[in-house]
Amino acid sequence: MTELSTNQESHVTTGATVWLTGLPSAGKTTIAHELAGRLRAEGHRVEVLDGDEIREFISAGLGFSREDRHTNVQRIGFVAELLARNGVTALVPVIAPYADSRDAVRKRHETNGTAYLEVHVATPVEVCSVRDVKGLYARQAAGELTGLTGVDDPYEEPESPDLRIESQHQSVQESAASVYALLSERGLA
Repeated sequence: MTELSTNQESHVTTGATVWLTGLPSAGKTTIAHELAGRLRAEGHRVEVLDGDEIREFISAGLGFSREDRHTNVQRIGFVAELLARNGVTALVPVIAPYADSRDAVRKRHETNGTAYLEVHVATPVEVCSVRDVKGLYARQAAGELTGLTGVDDPYEEPESPDLRIESQHQSVQESAASVYALLSERGLA
């Protein structure tokens, strides 16, 4: 056996899916990338399943109806569970506005015995609209966009997430550290 393969084997851990749900511009993706860097530095296998990239490559052609959003979330959940069951920590910063869609993803993980953590990045819409990373809130206010989650389309907040983060009260590093602490507490980091 080569030294490289021995090293890789010693870093293989149980995978998990960490689903970061919240409004647009809540900080989900930023937190996921910060956490991914920390986990990779420790030798963990990590993938960030960014919602925008998934829409472009896996869910192209889907719109933003409730049915299409559900389909998109189920596709992402399938990929995340597949990665997690194979030893990868899948960080999923995806809005997933409907509780029943998130519950179906959690059940898929439970059925397969795969670790799943739901993190609600509970940033208020007023803060998100100021951050407005993609200009969505400005476009909605100008009448150029409808169906914006949390504004004129529903967002069903998780009732009992594994972790709730109020990103407006802490740094990105502190938010990522909170998720890392949860993973550690569950024996997943």
